[in-house]
Amino acid sequence: MKKHNGMRPQDIVVLIKIISLQQPDWKNIDIANAILISPSEVSEALNRCKIAGLIDSKKRKVNMNSFVEFLIYGLKYVFPVQPGSTVKGIPTAHSASPIKEHISSGNDIYVWPYPKGTQRGQAIEPLYKNLPKAVENDEMFYELLVIIDTIRVGRVREIEVAIEELKKRLKNA
Repeated sequence: MKKHNGMRPQDIVVLIKIISLQQPDWKNIDIANAILISPSEVSEALNRCKIAGLIDSKKRKVNMNSFVEFLIYGLKYVFPVQPGSTVKGIPTAHSASPIKEHISSGNDIYVWPYPKGTQRGQAIEPLYKNLPKAVENDEMFYELLVIIDTIRVGRVREIEVAIEELKKRLKNA
């Protein structure tokens, strides 16, 4: 049995991409191309997730109950984030859909730093550096990552909304 040397941020991104694909016949290369990482990184991520119990033994189906539990109760401790300086980027957390429809963010705008971004706000480091480009053509993938960032950086009310939105989106996945 392989040794588990801890989760990596791209592990979460790989699982979120599998969920957003909504099809059982994906290949590692599909995931790699979609999130702009190497196929070997996808393979290693799937191995770590299997050992952690976040994906089934065949590494094809995300164990939703375990994954949601990890996202809600563990993510912000394993991959903490602090808002940084003001930069141009892509909105995330409570500054983007689906959370912004429920929360009045006032002047607190959070963005992933990205030169092609459309908004200025406090920098939030994405789980994986390629995410701003990887979300361009997958709305569900982007929304799930926004929800996850809200759990990572949000206040109590924002986190409650994020958890509700997460469960709503993963209920039929």
